[in-house]
Amino acid sequence: MPSSTELIKELRDKTGAGIMECKKAIEDALGDVGKAEQLIKERGLAMAEKKAGREAGQGLIETYVHAGRIGALIELNCETDFVARTDDFKTLAREIAMQVAATNPGRVSGQEASVDGDVPLLDQPYIRDPGKTIQDLVNETIAKVRENIVIRRFARFELGGL
Repeated sequence: MPSSTELIKELRDKTGAGIMECKKAIEDALGDVGKAEQLIKERGLAMAEKKAGREAGQGLIETYVHAGRIGALIELNCETDFVARTDDFKTLAREIAMQVAATNPGRVSGQEASVDGDVPLLDQPYIRDPGKTIQDLVNETIAKVRENIVIRRFARFELGGL
């Protein structure tokens, strides 16, 4: 059986969670890495729900241009400028901008008025891993940075489009 240090490293590599979170999850799962990964995911979801009401007034504007023909611009908000400067937050912003360019969603969430029955951005399967939604991606980053994150708005442009 691998040592607890090896298990912690393996779980950390899979989830991106902190060392102490991984250690606790492995202890709670009695050494079962799969079960520990599920525990971390559940705890991250609970953390995202707990932080959902907090004001997200900082953040950044991210762009993505595909082959010079399609572009996306998104506003992604968080609670502090410190988190807005982290690689995790910047990576999330880039991935969401790429998703917008690829899928052309009509709205951010299901709480907004429907545009011809489209799938809201947060409910879409993530283009790099269809087993996750964009909401799952956001929740994972919330668990890592420990702040509320909100996709405020986006725009998509296509050469020759309206």
